[in-house]
Amino acid sequence: MKSLKISIIIPVFNAEKYLVKCLDSVLASLSEAGVEGEVLTVDNDSSDNSLSMLKEYATRESGIIKILHCHTWGAAAVKNYGVSKARGEFMWFIDADDWIAPSAVRRLVDRAEKTGADMVMMGAKRVYDEGGKSDGHKDYLAPISPDRPDYKSLFVRYGMGPWQVLIRRKWWVEHGFSFREGIIHEDMELMSSLILYTDKFAHVNAPLYFYRQTQESVLHRCVWDEHAYDIFPALEGLYARFEEAEAIHVYYAELEWFFIWNLLIDSAKDFAQFPEGHGGFERSRLMLKKYFPRWWRNRFLRRKSLKFNARVRANYLK
Repeated sequence: MKSLKISIIIPVFNAEKYLVKCLDSVLASLSEAGVEGEVLTVDNDSSDNSLSMLKEYATRESGIIKILHCHTWGAAAVKNYGVSKARGEFMWFIDADDWIAPSAVRRLVDRAEKTGADMVMMGAKRVYDEGGKSDGHKDYLAPISPDRPDYKSLFVRYGMGPWQVLIRRKWWVEHGFSFREGIIHEDMELMSSLILYTDKFAHVNAPLYFYRQTQESVLHRCVWDEHAYDIFPALEGLYARFEEAEAIHVYYAELEWFFIWNLLIDSAKDFAQFPEGHGGFERSRLMLKKYFPRWWRNRFLRRKSLKFNARVRANYLK
């Protein structure tokens, strides 16, 4: 059996509109890299033509594209199942509605091999569906540089998606990492804690990943979804990971900022938009009182403008 260099794991749920662009980009990048790789597409009971499209690709690209089936709901279960079947030295989670640059696999694998990194973070670019609004220069998501003395602090307080890092599979498995199943904020519950377990971190400062912004995303809601409240078990789980690693005292301010941002800025948008979500404000207050009772003194918050601070306090008092 050949030694595989990379396993690319693609969760698939009703992604027929985007699959061709995603898969074509992955295949092109693998070809350009000239490495042995596998593409694990994990279908989560799609009801559109996604599965038939996957079968066409699997037939055409026999030995590279493989179809797996996960019948447990949610991206967390799908990603965990993909990991359990992966055989590559490195893993990369790619969303089915996104795509990658032709040089992505080569540059990421090359950096990982030269540095011995357990994680290699890449630059990414937001791309908007027709009618979407661009944020201009903010649309490039620059990777965190390990050359910065505060790189671990940045990693913790800003978080990231699994698609933003190439991961050494042996390291992931040895530490028993997995995504929390049954919630939609599974990335938040895990990703910021990963840096606690390695000093081997590298980056490629180039837009290697293209992150599609679409209203169909689970994080862009048009109607109320009770899973918006998944923010609370996700943050509880993240805090528990830092407790287990005995790192609360080291990254207290960073975690506090992470809670402030995700409760009083990001999730507050959903809570305010839908009448059913108004109870989220009270739950946010209770969570902050429990974990960070003097959150308003956070040093990262105090660096923000008066307008920003006023907005945060208003959301806390709703």
